[in-house]
Amino acid sequence: MSTASVPPLVLISGPEDVLAERALATVLSGAKVADVEVITLEAATYEAGSISVHASPSLFGGDRCLVVRDVHEASDDLQLDVLALVASPAPDVSLVVVHGGGPRGRKIIDAMKKAGARVIDCPAVKSDRDKTDFVQHEFAAAHRRITGEGVRALIEAVGKDLRELASACAALVADTEGTIDDAVVDTYHGGKVEATGFRVADATIAGQTGEALRLLRHAIASGVDPVPIVAVLASQLRQLIKVGSAGRGGSAQLAKTLGMAPWQVDKARRSVGHWSGDGLGVALQAVAAADFEVKGGGRDPVYAVERAILTVTRARGIR
Repeated sequence: MSTASVPPLVLISGPEDVLAERALATVLSGAKVADVEVITLEAATYEAGSISVHASPSLFGGDRCLVVRDVHEASDDLQLDVLALVASPAPDVSLVVVHGGGPRGRKIIDAMKKAGARVIDCPAVKSDRDKTDFVQHEFAAAHRRITGEGVRALIEAVGKDLRELASACAALVADTEGTIDDAVVDTYHGGKVEATGFRVADATIAGQTGEALRLLRHAIASGVDPVPIVAVLASQLRQLIKVGSAGRGGSAQLAKTLGMAPWQVDKARRSVGHWSGDGLGVALQAVAAADFEVKGGGRDPVYAVERAILTVTRARGIR
């Protein structure tokens, strides 16, 4: 097989679909350049013996690349056939296995690693810290600069789904020039319901009662469910407590220790000085009560959030 093509064995492993798709596209770009035939086999529709058929010497010759997808859902027949090919590689045939995580198909992962496969990890991107790293990497790869506040605004606006976050990064790169900050992000994504929910929480934590209630009514009118608003408010209060009790240290160092993004540490530090321990305790109790009510424990979820906002903003002044 040509060195400009695909390595003999490639293992793409991990649950993050966006990263796995990108990894596969990168691997197969070598096959396209070298004019290698790519044969894709899906776990859901696999028929026993298909791998050996496709790996058999071709009458017309030529290099081939077998891509086996969703091996984490593989049948016993598929697992046995993949293991057989790994144990006895076929000439001019490369094997690319995509495994989405979980215990099924672990023998294949172990066998490929032992055989010296090129391993591409695609770990889940769930935490805000992970998403921050992802966004920064996206803009760095495009040779563009985004400020910390811009990263924060983008994650708050569209960070629920990594695919949507990746698309938003690409759109900002294509549609803007120069440094991207929170004002630029707000121009493109400020109307998203997710962003509106974060603004409610920000105003509440800042003690801006009137603004928080105005934003809440706008959020509800825009279709935002009360449940995620309460969840964001609770999350921000917990971050204040974490940062307030963490002591001194650089933002990056504390972020790693606390499982937060650096911009979240900076944001919490700007706010925590306005809060006392007693005030945070009152605020957490109010939000916990609201969480119970918006999830079915009360008659009026919107009123429950309004009451929580009033209690939290008053608690900010407790000394």
